[in-house]
Amino acid sequence: MLKINRSYVHSYFDESKLIAEKLKEQETQITKIVDILFDAWKNHRWVFLMGNGGSASTATHFASDLAKTVNDDPMHHGIKAIALVDNIPLVSATTNDWGWENLFITQLRNYWMPKSVVIGISVHGGSGKDKVGAWSQNLLRGLQFAKDIGGSTIGFSGFDGGPMKNLVQTCVVVPAESTPHVESFHVVLHHLIVFRLKDLISQTKLSKKKKHSK
Repeated sequence: MLKINRSYVHSYFDESKLIAEKLKEQETQITKIVDILFDAWKNHRWVFLMGNGGSASTATHFASDLAKTVNDDPMHHGIKAIALVDNIPLVSATTNDWGWENLFITQLRNYWMPKSVVIGISVHGGSGKDKVGAWSQNLLRGLQFAKDIGGSTIGFSGFDGGPMKNLVQTCVVVPAESTPHVESFHVVLHHLIVFRLKDLISQTKLSKKKKHSK
């Protein structure tokens, strides 16, 4: 049993190493996401995040880091970010009355401000299905709404990227066909982006401070 477990552990981390190397090829997409979010910070624009299942928890974590972690000073501002899965009474009321497929689009209609940013996080990017039908159609509807109304759209997916890959402005597709690896690397990517934003925001604030002190 120990030998079998050791083999599994080594295999899991070997695959993770390979995925990390392949993700370097998507440097352009990652940089574009940083640019969009940095622009949102500079212009006080809203960022809305969406996800189902494990991706919902990633959306919540990402929103928290965009709002707080990017900023190291309570007297300054982070990014105005909300995960659209966090209000449980609203989520359950919307699902009960109007259906799961309308969960995100109804909130976006309610909260929308011009030039907002919408981030979709999905393992399969809207492809595939289970007992109740196609996966993540609520997420695709939300992204389409944002695109149609002139917002910025960002995607994080895996497998072949699904429909989301071609729907959004920029999408990072984790090069793996394993749900745990895709979900894990979505968190790795979100941390990479958040801490790059933190560097840029710190540099910007420092530059302004030096300018005003002259």
